[in-house]
Amino acid sequence: MVLDTGAAKAGAPDAALAQEFVQFCVDAGVLRFGEFKTKAGRMSPYFFNAGLFDDGAKLGRLAQFYAKALVASGIEFDMIFGPAYKGIPLGAAVSIELARLGRNVPFAYNRKEAKDHGEGGTLVGAPLKGRVLIVDDVMSAGTAARESIALIRAAGATPHAIAIALDRQEKATEVGNDGQVRDVNHSAVQYVQRELGMQVCTIARLADLLHYLTARSGGEFDSHRERVLAYRQRYGVS
Repeated sequence: MVLDTGAAKAGAPDAALAQEFVQFCVDAGVLRFGEFKTKAGRMSPYFFNAGLFDDGAKLGRLAQFYAKALVASGIEFDMIFGPAYKGIPLGAAVSIELARLGRNVPFAYNRKEAKDHGEGGTLVGAPLKGRVLIVDDVMSAGTAARESIALIRAAGATPHAIAIALDRQEKATEVGNDGQVRDVNHSAVQYVQRELGMQVCTIARLADLLHYLTARSGGEFDSHRERVLAYRQRYGVS
């Protein structure tokens, strides 16, 4: 499948689409402000919970954002893979939206636990082959992405690109030989791009969230902006 509209190749999200997406996430209660502990143990002033795209209307509109971002990116792929668990409904919804737009591609996903009856195994759906697009919500440490990449390669297919809703643009973490968790000077997205050579399509980034907050001055928006900016200055990557 080739999504070729003459647009620029994968890179920064479309600014207008990103702002529309951030507003949608705020309205849907998916993007919230406060104090939230991340997997890395950081106290984040915002939280993006894709599990709250919890009805047909929200999930359908989310799929439209993914599809628009993918078309704008110019990324080519042959099929979609949704990693368990959140990636399963996301990948399915995106494949449905692309089919609605006249671009029908195969879709597959995995189980966390292997099935020992029926068809068995951990993979469900279309056979993994060709250039595979992984669809997920966010990429933090990159652990889930590496697991998906290994699974796709083991099946003989090529992990070609990843589509995510939000790039937090913050330092990833890694465990040293001494067992201590440390920050590294790249994000999970940058690792996938630079070290694994895969393209990454994002609907919005932390920079877009800051732009959204900056455009709305006064009251709680000023407070949210200052906290998010301070968090980015401490943990962010360029």
